[in-house]
Amino acid sequence: MTFSNSLLTGSLLLGGIAMTAAEAQATNGYFTHGTGVRAQAVAGVSLALPQDALIAASNPAGTGRVGDRIDAGLTWFQPDRSSVIEGNLAGADGRYDGNDDAWFLLPDIGFTQAVNEQLSWGIALYGNGGMNTSYTDNPYAAFGASGEAGVDLAQAFVTPSVAWRAGNHSFGAAATFAYQRFEAKGLAPFDGFSSRPGSVTDRGHDSSTGWGVKLGWMGNVSDSVTLGIAWSSEIDMSNFDDYAGLFADDGDFDIPESFGAGIAWRLNKALTLAVDWQQIQYSDIDSVGNPLAPLLSGVPLGVAGGPGFGWEDSDVYKLGTVYTVTEALTLRAGVSHMDQPIPGGETFFNILAPGVIETHVSFGASWAVSDRSEWNFAYTRGLEKTVRGANSIPVPFGGGEANLTMHQNILAIGFTRLL
Repeated sequence: MTFSNSLLTGSLLLGGIAMTAAEAQATNGYFTHGTGVRAQAVAGVSLALPQDALIAASNPAGTGRVGDRIDAGLTWFQPDRSSVIEGNLAGADGRYDGNDDAWFLLPDIGFTQAVNEQLSWGIALYGNGGMNTSYTDNPYAAFGASGEAGVDLAQAFVTPSVAWRAGNHSFGAAATFAYQRFEAKGLAPFDGFSSRPGSVTDRGHDSSTGWGVKLGWMGNVSDSVTLGIAWSSEIDMSNFDDYAGLFADDGDFDIPESFGAGIAWRLNKALTLAVDWQQIQYSDIDSVGNPLAPLLSGVPLGVAGGPGFGWEDSDVYKLGTVYTVTEALTLRAGVSHMDQPIPGGETFFNILAPGVIETHVSFGASWAVSDRSEWNFAYTRGLEKTVRGANSIPVPFGGGEANLTMHQNILAIGFTRLL
C-alpha cells in the first residue's frame, strides 16, 4: 500500500521538531515512562501490547502488528522538583525550588507500513529521556557558587525498524540514532575538584550523537495471550567536550542498556490486561552510576572511572488495561512502579538531577472520528516522592543532609491516521 508524499513530508518535519524539542522527560529515572500517547495512557505497558506506530521505541517486533498508519502526539510535561538541605555547617540550610523552567512541550511521531503479509517497516521519532533543573536560589551558593544553578539534558531518537511475521510470531530489529544536548550552570565549587577546571560549568549547551540497536519478539501463545521480549543496547555517545571536567571519562555520557518482557491477555472482545517488566542499567554508565565518594579520596571529576551521580540499576513494573466501550470509544488506564535509582547517600550531587519518582498512575482514551482517524488522550500523575539523604553531604562541604522531592503532571494529545 502506498502513502502520500504530503503525509511523509509532514512526518519528517514534525520529527525534526521533535529532535530539537525533546526536553526534561524525567519519569522512570531519566527514561520516559511511555512512548506515544496510547502507551502513556497505560503507564508505558507496550512490550506485548502494540498500539501505534511508535511501538518500535520499546519493541520493534510490534512494527509488524499495527498496520499502515501515522501516529503523532504532543505532550505537555510539568515536573515539580525541589530539594531541602538541613544540618549543614556551611550555611546552606534551606528549601530550594528547581522549577524556574516550569513546563515543556514534547512532540513524537511514528509511521509504519506493510511491504507484504510477512514484512513491515517503520520509523519513530521521539524523546526517550532527559532531566532539567533550574534553581534561581542556588543550593551551592554557600560553597562559593553564584548565579542560577541547574542542568538541562535532552535526548531525542530516530528509530527506523523492520519486522518479520511468521505465523503467530513476529521478530523485529531497529537501529537508533540518538542526539543529546546538555548544559550545566552555577556549579563553580566543583571546578576545583575537577581534572579539567573550566570544563565543569557555565559552558552553554553542548551536544553529542550515537547509534544503538533494538531487538524484539512477540508471539501469540494462544488465541488470547501474547508474549513479548525486547532489548535495547547501550548507545555509545560522543563526548560532551565542553563538560569533560564534569562527567567521568572526559565528558562521556552514554545511554544505558535496557531490556524487558511483557504479557498481554485478552479476557474478552472488549477487555485486555497487560503487564511489563523492564530493567534499566544505569550503573553501567560511569558518569551516571559511579558514586561521588571517590571525589573526597583524591579522584577528580572527569577522569576515567571518575566520580558520578551514584545511580543504581532499576526495575520497572507496569500494569495496564484497555477497554473497548464502542467502535468509536476506547478507554485505557495503568500504573507503574520503579525501584528507586538514587540512594540516600547520593542526594547531594543529585540536587541537579532529582529523578526520584517511583509510581505513575495513568488514564486515557481514543475517540474515532471516522473509520481511519482517531484522537488520543492521556494523563499521567507522577506521585510525589521524597528521598531523604543519609550521610549525603560530605564533611568538606559542611555535612548534613540533602533531601530530594519530585512530582509530575503529564498531559498528552495525539492523532492517528490509518493509511
